[in-house]
Amino acid sequence: MRAVAAGRRSDDEAEAGRRVLIEVLASVYPLTVYNDPNAWPRARRLDALALDLVAGPDLPPAGVETAAGFLLVQLAAYRRSALAAYAAALPPLERALEVLERAFGPEHPDTLTSLNNLAALLQDQGDLAGARPLHERALAIRENALGPKHPDTAQSLSNLAGLLQAQGDLAGARPLFERALTIDEKVYGLGHPLVATDFNNLARLLQAQGDLTGALQLYERALAICEQELGPEHPNTATSLDNLAGLLLTQGNLKGALPLFERALAIKERAFGPEHPDTVTSLNNLASLLRTEGDLKGARPLFERTLAIFEKALGPEHPTTATSLNNLAGLLQAQGDAKGARPLYERALAVFEKALGPEHPTTATSLNNLAGLLQVLGDLAGARPLHERALTIREKALGPEHPSTATSLNNLADLLRAQGDFAAARPLFERALAIVEKALGPDHPTTAASLNNLAGLLQAQGDLAGARPLFERALAIDEKAYGLEHPEVARDLNNLASLLRDQGDLAAARPLFERALAIREKALIP
Repeated sequence: MRAVAAGRRSDDEAEAGRRVLIEVLASVYPLTVYNDPNAWPRARRLDALALDLVAGPDLPPAGVETAAGFLLVQLAAYRRSALAAYAAALPPLERALEVLERAFGPEHPDTLTSLNNLAALLQDQGDLAGARPLHERALAIRENALGPKHPDTAQSLSNLAGLLQAQGDLAGARPLFERALTIDEKVYGLGHPLVATDFNNLARLLQAQGDLTGALQLYERALAICEQELGPEHPNTATSLDNLAGLLLTQGNLKGALPLFERALAIKERAFGPEHPDTVTSLNNLASLLRTEGDLKGARPLFERTLAIFEKALGPEHPTTATSLNNLAGLLQAQGDAKGARPLYERALAVFEKALGPEHPTTATSLNNLAGLLQVLGDLAGARPLHERALTIREKALGPEHPSTATSLNNLADLLRAQGDFAAARPLFERALAIVEKALGPDHPTTAASLNNLAGLLQAQGDLAGARPLFERALAIDEKAYGLEHPEVARDLNNLASLLRDQGDLAAARPLFERALAIREKALIP
């Protein structure tokens, strides 16, 4: 009996010691491990001890569930952000949800936060179908427990809306974003930073839907709130500047976008330092603008600096590093250095396949990039299986009617056209057009691009009468979306003019060619 009692005391003492260690470790574990490389060395030193305490075979002891849940979430964040080990991040998040749900029940705020974290990780992994029921469950619980007008309900609405947007269901996402905005405006007032976040979310959706005017107004309102409530030097203000500048870039307003990108970069450099991932994101935005301007020499050192910083901060096998590889490769390809671009595209693809898996939508994008380069190099036979694999991935991960699936259909159809297989290309172009018309609407710029693709094929087949209304419709869409002097409009003008020339209507073709030339000359003026 004495031996049994001593054993129980020993077990109790071990559990008490474990409780103390969990609480102490939670108090010193870095809060900013998710997005701050400066926090990663400490996280790395504490990693093995934290794993042993909260992620081993035994559940954490009673009484420290909140601290244990925090450590599990931080362990997952370190794996997700610092190591890009998405699969390794999953077990800690699943354990956190189990611990918190068992201790506090399914409706506790900590449980719901853990549920959202798990859904976000699945979304990052490309498992949109797996993430959706978790977001839906979190929303249902919050609506039931807190009511339909609670700010936490608004957060769940935004999370689910973001998932729907990623799935290509823009029409389904919009009312959720709008409802979240309405809730936050009522709870916090029109000038609160959280309302600015809602404006940015809704603006991104409108931009995806092709409503650039509506998006511009919301981005401007978000920026005004951030500047007034947080100050002109706050990182959130920089994010709003980047968002607004990105829209102006889409609209072809490069002169308007440039000072905003430059200001956002300056703010982040002062707030975070020159090598923080958020700073480098703004550096990449500026590089992209210079590339769009045609300043390839100016863009190249910025893309190279971005890649060097990410390689140092995140490592050579991180997905963000791979994105930088793709960006630099695209710049080299635009400069005509296809041989220099190829190993960068190949390395990026290898990183994505290892970090995210061979069936992730981002892997599909990387496959398309490499396939496009092979196509430029004339290796059509090598490009085709990559395009086909990318299409298969997107159909499986995103669904057969997602806009990204339409992009892969267009890419494969373009390759078939280059191979001279017009009969095989046509149904793919037609299917792509049907998808984007349904998903994005008949007046979206992406619909215009699909119209141009199909019209170009009809022109190549000699069906000039069939091609002409498609080219004309594409021109009308882009003029409405971008204005009369956008480079995309110049492309449309050239397409229609070339068709008119082929029809023998040189008098009608000439002013279109001249107008396209004038737009491009103006766009390239520094």
